[in-house]
Amino acid sequence: MNMQIWKNPEEIADKLNRLWEMPARRLKPAAIEGYMRYFEEHCQKSKILASEACKYIPGAVQHNLSLNYPFPVCMAKAEGAYMWDVDGNRYTDFLQAGGPTMIGSNDPYVREKVIEVMNNCGAVTGLFSEYELKLAKLINRHMPHVEMFRMLASGTEANMAAIRLARAFTGCTKIIKICAAYHGWSDQLEYDITIAGSHSENASGIPKEVYMHTQAVPVNDLDAMREQLEKNRKDGGTACVIVEPFGPESGARPVYFDYNRKLRELCNEFGALLIFDEVVTGFRVGLGGAAAFFGVTPDITVFGKALTGGYPASGGVGGRREIMQYFSPPEGARYPRVHVGGTLSANPLSCVGGYYTLLETEKRQACEKAAAAGDKLCKGIQKIFDRYELPFVVYNQLSIIHIDVVGRLNLTITDENREEVKKKLLERNRLLNEFGMALFVEGIVTLVGRRMYTSLADTDDIIDDVFIRLDRLFKNYC
Repeated sequence: MNMQIWKNPEEIADKLNRLWEMPARRLKPAAIEGYMRYFEEHCQKSKILASEACKYIPGAVQHNLSLNYPFPVCMAKAEGAYMWDVDGNRYTDFLQAGGPTMIGSNDPYVREKVIEVMNNCGAVTGLFSEYELKLAKLINRHMPHVEMFRMLASGTEANMAAIRLARAFTGCTKIIKICAAYHGWSDQLEYDITIAGSHSENASGIPKEVYMHTQAVPVNDLDAMREQLEKNRKDGGTACVIVEPFGPESGARPVYFDYNRKLRELCNEFGALLIFDEVVTGFRVGLGGAAAFFGVTPDITVFGKALTGGYPASGGVGGRREIMQYFSPPEGARYPRVHVGGTLSANPLSCVGGYYTLLETEKRQACEKAAAAGDKLCKGIQKIFDRYELPFVVYNQLSIIHIDVVGRLNLTITDENREEVKKKLLERNRLLNEFGMALFVEGIVTLVGRRMYTSLADTDDIIDDVFIRLDRLFKNYC
């Protein structure tokens, strides 16, 4: 069944490549003027706060998810499918904090459970709490391959720990990632992210010696993966292959359905551990994650986002007992401890928030309903594109929706096209900012105009209302 609903990666890549090669479609100048005027007339409190924030915060915001054009909008409230800014404007929330809130923002039932724990012990004690155990057992129930689980404070930290663990377990140094895949901003993984072939262009401030053992292989190219594994075997071996199982950039470049299974076979053959970075997909594509969706068992799984239901300090590593015990070797073990830490890791609020959110996700069938909402949203947007004969691209993997109006989601940089692509990206990114601004004016919040996440809160009525606003927006394209 899962294979039947999986999109064809080649068809998506072809559409994205054509969009990049053709002249860019633009919003009409009159529409842009109207959108700018809206911000001036309806978002004055946000403008004042953003101006003040520039004096104290680099770029005026603390998170990369924020829209910064023409200035950041300051949010005051979130609940269910909606957010409200400090000026009282309401927005339909398809950002959902970047993916964590499967049952909608600020769920009242989970919130009360968190408040109850907060009232009893405060935000953090630094000592063991029962919800650490309850959450670990619940994860194991849904993902039996996660025999043991160690909680950390973010997906970035969890990926760092997973790589350290793989190196200690295998005794090897080299790690292989997929071109354009994002595994957080740690020094070793800030390599070839977002755009394939970018290599170290996002690695400012990182000595090249730090990521010299990080290798990147194109997605879906199993021959290139085998070649790299064979080359590494002659030079000390490969510690791990780390992948976003739906594809780089949260599935923006989808994998073939059997790709992860074949990676599993290659890792077995070459003695490398297979790491699934499920920061985005874990508890979003299903309670069993991408591992259950594809029927492939990784050695190590990395968690974040939905792990704590949107509550802070969300990250973790899980896997086979024999590997996970390296975090705390049993007495008499002949291997050293792999050190990780974090003052706020596994704090009571994160654990209770995660525990009750996962229970409610299961009880309310949130993953399935969010996926149905994602299908409806994607199909409706495509109809709007067709209506106005727009070449834009939209596709979804369950509740993760990718949208591209400038053609940048499948880019590959080479030595030959590097300068040309950089120059073209400057213009395309400006157009993307204008699109993001237009979405905000229409009361729709996305992840910088490139990705949307649906949740349990997205009813048919809410999505139908969004279609009216999107129709009005896309009518304004030349």
